[in-house]
Amino acid sequence: MASSKIATQQAPIRQTIKDSAGDKVFLFIVYTVLFLVLIAVIYPLIYILSSSISSPAAVTSGRVWLWPVDISFKGFKVLFDTPQIMQGYGNSLFYTAAGTIISVVLTVMIAYPMSRKSFFGRSVIMMLITFTMLFSGGLIPTYMVVREFGMIDSRWALLIPNAVWVWQVIIARSFFQNSIPDELFEASEIDGCSDIRFMRSVVVPLSKPILAVLFLMYGVGQWNAYFDALIYLKSANLFPLQLVLRSIIIMNNSASVTDALKQVERQQLSELLKYSLIVVATLPVLIIYPFVQRYFVQGMLVGSVKG
Repeated sequence: MASSKIATQQAPIRQTIKDSAGDKVFLFIVYTVLFLVLIAVIYPLIYILSSSISSPAAVTSGRVWLWPVDISFKGFKVLFDTPQIMQGYGNSLFYTAAGTIISVVLTVMIAYPMSRKSFFGRSVIMMLITFTMLFSGGLIPTYMVVREFGMIDSRWALLIPNAVWVWQVIIARSFFQNSIPDELFEASEIDGCSDIRFMRSVVVPLSKPILAVLFLMYGVGQWNAYFDALIYLKSANLFPLQLVLRSIIIMNNSASVTDALKQVERQQLSELLKYSLIVVATLPVLIIYPFVQRYFVQGMLVGSVKG
């Protein structure tokens, strides 16, 4: 009996604080705004997906509003049967993979020396690098430089000119400053470790979070890029998927697609392929992003601390 009374006395008393009327109104407004933002974001995705699997007649007549109408996968069939589109898909995969690797390697090679206090002139060099983020030479001088290097109408034109982004250099430099202490470098020097060995054996293993952030940022940027291809490329066999998508949506003159379906009106086919190609082009990013969102958030937090 006494033990039960003691247990009752020791039991914590839970008290809930009720929200005031002002707090309830504020929360209602917040949830309403978030719900409207959710609808504004998710509705275009549902509409594009529904249009991509609807019949061409339903798409062109405007009968697709939310759900698919007369479900048909003809757009995807034509898409995967068209050599131009599949070649562009392969080119985009190559540009994304090769460009991301080149960009990450160059970014680390620039950012790490800038993070070391013993590097002579690092403040001046970093100021010059940051200056390029605010002011650039312009399109015509850049085109002339690319032409002088002989990269016009070559894959290098999409890999080298914009290989390094200043913001990514700042993020990586901040990470190295805050995560790689000088004591590690001094200890490695005492043990006779070279700079390259220190980078390979110490810096890279400790920098996996920022390397993941750089790979993701550069990868998404490379996958969605098309302006450089529009300026520097002339051969159709080098076009990335985004440029092929632009040709179908804006120019509407894909002869290979028209020849593939001679019995279907050109306008219906064009409208259907717009949505089918958008789904195919954005599918890799939509699949990967939920799994790597935390790395993007971490990258922003790392970049918010600059030294």
